Amino acid sequence: MTASFEDLAAFRATLARQPSPHAEAVRAAEARNVQLTKPPGALGRLEDLGIWYAGWRGTDRPRISAPQVIVFAGNHGVAARGVSAFPPEVTEQMVLNFQHGGAAINQLAEAFGARLDVHALALDRPTVDFTTGPAMSEAEVVDALHTGWQAVDPEADVLVTGEMGIGNTTSAAALGAALFGGTAEEWTGRGTGVEGTAFAAKTQAVADGLARHGGQGDGLEMLRRLGGRELAAMAGAIARARALRIPVLLDGFICTAAAACLEKAVPGALDHCVAGHLSAEGAHQRMLERLKKEPLLALGLRLGEGSGAALSLGVLKGAVACLSGMATFSETGVADG
Repeated sequence: MTASFEDLAAFRATLARQPSPHAEAVRAAEARNVQLTKPPGALGRLEDLGIWYAGWRGTDRPRISAPQVIVFAGNHGVAARGVSAFPPEVTEQMVLNFQHGGAAINQLAEAFGARLDVHALALDRPTVDFTTGPAMSEAEVVDALHTGWQAVDPEADVLVTGEMGIGNTTSAAALGAALFGGTAEEWTGRGTGVEGTAFAAKTQAVADGLARHGGQGDGLEMLRRLGGRELAAMAGAIARARALRIPVLLDGFICTAAAACLEKAVPGALDHCVAGHLSAEGAHQRMLERLKKEPLLALGLRLGEGSGAALSLGVLKGAVACLSGMATFSETGVADG
């Protein structure tokens, strides 16, 4: 399937006609779940998670055999304002680390049997500093959405999107405030560990971005104005996963901000997504609450890269294994009370 959008209006229309879960598969999975050899509700959230997954995959006995993790990398013009503890050169250095298998996400993807792909987006051309103008032109944001859309393997059965980009927590904070309301102070966190004058500069950059772009359009327009290429690529990949009925595990603050742009453009656009974890970045919880997403894990992670969502693959695999593999009362002859 090739992308069928040439501008943001066409992408918005694509979001509006995305498929829904298979209702019959949901009903069958619910019926199967109540017959499994366990007390009702004994597996807690795993039961709902397995049924949710079954609905998107179209069968009451699904399996997970081909998870895909995609890491997108981009550079941000706003980084020039001193908003990060690291220079922009680190983005390219970390891309090389991903490619050579040395990062945390490489280990987690391997541990949970996931394919890992890495896409660097025009690292030599940072986005415009959003305090001075829109971060991207329409052509640039659409190009990044296309990159994400095409990066999804149609044979994948779970998707995790991660990111790398110096300055992107600043972008995510600005998006959070623009999409959900509130002040720069409420949405700006420490990111890679900024303190003192750097944290003040970061907060001011978010405030300036809000003053310039707030209220100027829907979630996709805010993505263009305040986002980055890697955030747009994540949004494109999440949207493609919906088109293919591939369930998505959302990562931390930055990934969730990218996904929120879809939800704010077309309500319901994230029905195929579950929050993989709660980041230590303070505003992530606020964002998840606005999206009505309860995280599967809360381990104090703040690395990005898709690491928290990759770790939550284990939880999803457990839920699906129980739904599909457990015996029913009738199969075993165990009395169901």
